[in-house]
Amino acid sequence: MERTDRRVVLFTAAAHGLVHTYELSIPILMTVWLAEFSTTAATLGVIVTIGYGLFGVGALPGGVLVDRYGSKPLILACLGGMAGSFVLVGLSGSILWLALAIAVWGITASVYHPAGLALLSTRVDRTGIALGYHGIGGNLGIALGPLATALLLLWFDWRVVSIVLAIPALVVLVLGLFVDIAPGKTETATAADGGDAGSNDTKGHVSLGTVLEDTRRLATVAFGLVIVIVMMSGLYYRAFLTFLPDLLSDVLAGLVDVDLIDPDSPYAAEFDLARYFYVGILIFGVVGQYLGGQLADRIAVERALVGVLSTLAVLALLFVPASGSTASFLVVSLLLGVALFTIQPLQQAAVAKYSSPGTRGLSFGYTFLAIFGIGALGASLAGFVLTYAGPSELFVVLGTIAAIGATVTFLLRRTTGS
Repeated sequence: MERTDRRVVLFTAAAHGLVHTYELSIPILMTVWLAEFSTTAATLGVIVTIGYGLFGVGALPGGVLVDRYGSKPLILACLGGMAGSFVLVGLSGSILWLALAIAVWGITASVYHPAGLALLSTRVDRTGIALGYHGIGGNLGIALGPLATALLLLWFDWRVVSIVLAIPALVVLVLGLFVDIAPGKTETATAADGGDAGSNDTKGHVSLGTVLEDTRRLATVAFGLVIVIVMMSGLYYRAFLTFLPDLLSDVLAGLVDVDLIDPDSPYAAEFDLARYFYVGILIFGVVGQYLGGQLADRIAVERALVGVLSTLAVLALLFVPASGSTASFLVVSLLLGVALFTIQPLQQAAVAKYSSPGTRGLSFGYTFLAIFGIGALGASLAGFVLTYAGPSELFVVLGTIAAIGATVTFLLRRTTGS
């Protein structure tokens, strides 16, 4: 890989990691916000749903903006917006101000995935390897972001932690200004044919008509079923992870009686073992990403999706009963982390299989809209169930969502003969 390509990959991988750092630091901070703002899980769930929903909904117009203005300006805007939003979080004096700050994060973060993936696919010759490193960056953010947040909360007030978390995005933004976005192989070929190989990666005129035409090309039964599948995956993902640190805190308090921190230590009040176990579950998700990639290459993607979604349904139903002993709870929780992330490369492979190359960007726009946009309703759903019922009922709902996804995937297999 050439030096310029390496810089592009490092830039996008760092930005990708930060997007997921902020996304999954929010559930850690929620354990503090519940007490700080004297609110209910249902109310906080709605607020987080707004931010996570905008994170998904904005992916579709974000893809259109990429076609119009190019990837790098939007990635830089994303980094600046995420930094500013977490400064706003730290300055929040009321629940409404907090809701506004999280909404700003959702809007600005939403443009990253279409921008980052478009940049790598058009500017780096060895696209497969580039996407691999890009995924590693995201996984590191998923695991290390919550860990950093939990550790910082040991020493600092949550407001200070929020503002400190803004610093890495500003650093990557400044470094990104010096990343040269040289023409990729597609643009080089265009220039050789007498076309325009401009300094950005815009794709020409984009209008409502072109978007509608590409949407009509995607409007097949198979692609519609894929969107339903990824929607179920997104609902499960958000409903499971949003309140997981708080759920883990309740369960582990009855299972583990280990004083890792001196009770007289100034850090004792802020130490919560559940936060670190939450990070451990996310780290095991890296194994899931690798496993999903291997499955996508070795067996029919529909068959793999049925298996993983069925596994998620069973594990959800086992989660509460498994809390009876430390060993069973550890096993079920970590397996959930693996299965939850195994599905991601599989659903991306399904989207690619049932969309044409000419509509690939738009197809992933609709995909992220379903996963992060509609899927964000999972946070409200989880908050509502926990407020008016309890954890047992929540995991029955999760099992039902996964079972619906598995059923739709089976229908996709029958429809397409896969």
